[in-house]
Amino acid sequence: MDQPSLKAVLGQAQAFFASKGLRFTKQREAVTTLIFRTHEHFRPEELCERLRKSDSSASRATIYRTILHLVESGMLREISLGGGERLYDPNFLQSPHHNHLICVDCREIVEFEDPNLDIMQNCITRRMGFSPTEKALRIEGRCDRLRLLGTCKNMKSGKPKKRIGSKRV
Repeated sequence: MDQPSLKAVLGQAQAFFASKGLRFTKQREAVTTLIFRTHEHFRPEELCERLRKSDSSASRATIYRTILHLVESGMLREISLGGGERLYDPNFLQSPHHNHLICVDCREIVEFEDPNLDIMQNCITRRMGFSPTEKALRIEGRCDRLRLLGTCKNMKSGKPKKRIGSKRV
């Protein structure tokens, strides 16, 4: 994210915290800056590790609470990967209508937008008598790399995760 956009995001976060009667401390600013400086999805533990490397004084509790506040504000979105696994996506501010393809084997996440999909979702919601307040599409599947090549650079163990029902083993 470029500097003017990051500055605007920090201003938006500061206004949200103020609306909740909370201070936007240096630690909260460091957490927010790190989240929105890149376009990467992240787990809270990964963020904690990156903050430790940057010499931030933000505690683990501050990091988790800041994430929750940013989700509450609508600036950050939580993505459920199933099995209790969650990632956070900072990309909805710049690209509010994107969707996700998630590989069930290597856990790769591919973001995509399609104007035809937006039109279809709008038609469906109107036909069903809904006024959407939020829309998100998550498609789980298997990426072609593993099927075609027998290996995938995104897999940590070198083997696909076995699936039984909706649980990973």
